[in-house]
Amino acid sequence: MSEIRGKKALITGGASGIGKLMGRELLQKGLGTLVIWDLNESLLQTTVSEFKAEGFQVFSYTINVMNTESVIRTANQVKEEIGVIDILINNAGIIVGKFFLDHTHEDIDRTMGVNSSALMHITSEFLPDMVKLNQGHIVNIASAAGLVSNPKMSVYVASKFSVVGWSDSLLLEMRNANTNVQVTTVTPFYISTGMFDGVTSKIVPIVKPAVAVKKIIRGLENNSRFVRMPGIVYWVPLFKGILPAFLFDIIVGEWFGMYRSMDDFKGRN
Repeated sequence: MSEIRGKKALITGGASGIGKLMGRELLQKGLGTLVIWDLNESLLQTTVSEFKAEGFQVFSYTINVMNTESVIRTANQVKEEIGVIDILINNAGIIVGKFFLDHTHEDIDRTMGVNSSALMHITSEFLPDMVKLNQGHIVNIASAAGLVSNPKMSVYVASKFSVVGWSDSLLLEMRNANTNVQVTTVTPFYISTGMFDGVTSKIVPIVKPAVAVKKIIRGLENNSRFVRMPGIVYWVPLFKGILPAFLFDIIVGEWFGMYRSMDDFKGRN
């Protein structure tokens, strides 16, 4: 079990969406100190003000996680001002919902940078202290898109496939090193936040933010290797492994409607 009470947690993209909800959930469970990283300074100020008004200890840093130099500098600032981070939740993410042919080079770099590379750079800054103290927990928010390909989100899918592979490999490295550092990989289906406004699903239910947060925090507390939601997502690797590709496309793509789920995607401005 990973202890939350009295610990220090850092959440990237923590000023809104499930990042903010996870922060509040942790604080309500007795978290000692919450550190929020986000690019949106206005939302940061609003969120910090809300949490402090509720009597919680919260610190915020405005940062573009794509900038590795800024990540290193801000991480060092956190360690000097706050101390060792016990729980790191890599939550920040973006999506460009359009066909690959319509992506610019900037779209590709931003998506891979924020959704994939940034998680590795951020973790590399806080992991050494966790290993040294032989404690800590890293939660990487990936996506069910890290398990299943889908039209109009090819680069997003690539970034999340990367996170799933890296995150689980990191867990194995921590185990091989006989450390008590835990790693949890989260692969949710669409969550009904502004980030995925306009997506549709014929059969698999879109996940409500409050439900997602409860499951993620429970997974953190239970040292879960994976947190997948809804339950059918746990079966995806099996389906992909035993079904011929054409049959998987028919069942998941056509019957479940996955390959049309992004047709009316709007996203967050």
